[in-house]
Amino acid sequence: MLSKAKSAQCFRFVRVDYQSATGIAELVYAFDDGPELIETLCFPNAPVVTEATRAALDRALASLHWIAGISYYKAAVVPAIRVDGGGLNAATAAFLDELYLHGLGEFAHQNGLDLRGRIRFPVTVEGRAAPLVSGARQHSRQTLVPIGGGKDSLVSVELMRQCSEPMTAVWVGNSALIAATAARTGLPTLNIQRVISPLLFELNRQGAYNGHIPVTAINSAILVVAAVLYGFDAIAFSNERSASSANLHQDGFAINHQWSKGFRFEQLFRQHIQTQITPDLDYFSVLRCHSELAVTQKFAQLVQYHEVFSSCNRNFRILGERPTARWCGVCPKCHFVFLALAPFLPKARLLAIFGRNLLDDAALVGAFDALLEIDAHKPFECVGEGIESRAALAALAARAEWCEDAVVARFRRDILPGLDSTAINLQTLLQPSGDHFLPPRLASIAHAH
Repeated sequence: MLSKAKSAQCFRFVRVDYQSATGIAELVYAFDDGPELIETLCFPNAPVVTEATRAALDRALASLHWIAGISYYKAAVVPAIRVDGGGLNAATAAFLDELYLHGLGEFAHQNGLDLRGRIRFPVTVEGRAAPLVSGARQHSRQTLVPIGGGKDSLVSVELMRQCSEPMTAVWVGNSALIAATAARTGLPTLNIQRVISPLLFELNRQGAYNGHIPVTAINSAILVVAAVLYGFDAIAFSNERSASSANLHQDGFAINHQWSKGFRFEQLFRQHIQTQITPDLDYFSVLRCHSELAVTQKFAQLVQYHEVFSSCNRNFRILGERPTARWCGVCPKCHFVFLALAPFLPKARLLAIFGRNLLDDAALVGAFDALLEIDAHKPFECVGEGIESRAALAALAARAEWCEDAVVARFRRDILPGLDSTAINLQTLLQPSGDHFLPPRLASIAHAH
């Protein structure tokens, strides 16, 4: 039956269960009447669920069930969606429709699919729900800060530390690299375990659809459950403004690898939390006003993290071989982070971090052209905009220690003369700008430069 996933007609949200005694949640899905796909999450040392938190927890778990289902739905992209337990109102169905459509944009592009008009979550609750009422808090204020092992979340930690924000570092999964990075912050830590159903990997082996999913949306939903369980009142992600920029447009549809890191998702999810789960929980990005270059400029000063961080996503694969070092040196993420840090770090220090000079490898010229968006779209990775890569290379082209390196020399000779210098001004790109949802106590971060 597993081998027939693509011929299934219905994707079912079967049930969600949480055992307070163990802190284990089960999210259960199925195609048609096929075998159950069960995902488990473990919330360590979770406190006893009180009457005051039970309703909000149930709503948070239902939301997580629906959002995490995207990992399984994509295996077949079936014609119909069914929510066995009901409870889905029009506002949440509309939110999920948009999340699945745009969160699977890259997946659809890579698999030759068009999901427009194909994803329709059923409304199982008629009428408008009564507004949620704020409950009395039983804990002191505390913010969950997701740690990914890379530079962005570490910059957020230090910016909020300057504002005396009480924080706990949190991550999902069992990455030793992330654990070491979180430990280096000196913050209290929380590590949540997530185990994807092994049947999903079997479906993939049998030829089911596979590809990119909006992991940040799933982790956000997991952290909402954690916040309700443990009594946190804010979740502070580290998504910068360039995350809202699409990788390419196809047939009038914007495809963005980072859609669930972008401003639109942040806006939608904040509203979903406040109106459908609990009004007592804030959700925002610390770095929303800042470019990738501005973040790397700030990170360059945080020398205490230089020997432990890694932004190379190959370190965080669920399956498959991982690099033996913290940087593989061959993926777009490695290339971009190296380039973005180069204007702000002494060359010797940057080479010590990466182990080699990625800008002096002629074989990588094509890879850097993609980052520049020269005759190619931005790579499907968490990288900055083409204008940021062009500005960084333009800055390096004017520096004696960099200008003769293969990638920089070629840029200086063949590309820079055709660019408008005012459009690639590094200092302009370092200025904060754009909308954000920072709370008043952290408002100074929006202007930090």
